[in-house]
Amino acid sequence: MNAQTLYDKLWNSHLVRTEPDGTALLYIDRHLVHEVTSPQAFEGMRMAQRKPWRTSSMLAVPDHNVPTTHRSGGITDPISRLQVETLDANCAELGITEFKMNDMRQGVVHVIGPEQGATLPGMTVVCGDSHTSTHGAFGALAHGIGTSEVEHVMATQCLVAKKSKAMLVKVEGRLGQGVTAKDI
Repeated sequence: MNAQTLYDKLWNSHLVRTEPDGTALLYIDRHLVHEVTSPQAFEGMRMAQRKPWRTSSMLAVPDHNVPTTHRSGGITDPISRLQVETLDANCAELGITEFKMNDMRQGVVHVIGPEQGATLPGMTVVCGDSHTSTHGAFGALAHGIGTSEVEHVMATQCLVAKKSKAMLVKVEGRLGQGVTAKDI
């Protein structure tokens, strides 16, 4: 057996199918949901008369439109408030776990997964947020996805993706003061 990187192992253990052009279908263990990229996905599901495939894999949290101070006053911007209220209603209707605005566990969507133990080593994780790839620091294979992909994952528990190529990074010489592996 050939040596595999962690990425290869996670990819292969979640691979459902690969097409001749290299496009693959990956099984998703955890789907983090927030108020900005989910309303259209929920509505698309409703219009197609579908329900999420596995609500137990989903964890929702309002984060992009939540005030960072003075939460007791609520959300003053009407569009932001509507997005959060829509997330609340969709989660209540479909039985999706949500850490609502005044829940102690509520926070930034790409932070609450690791904080609350929803992101674990060996998992595949997706969220409609570009920072989701940071979950790789916890040994997960994580992708930030778009709204249409949010709907697809809700409906099928799978993500259509192409496998990334490996890259060799070679550092020669001494690192400058304050430069660590994280910087490389």
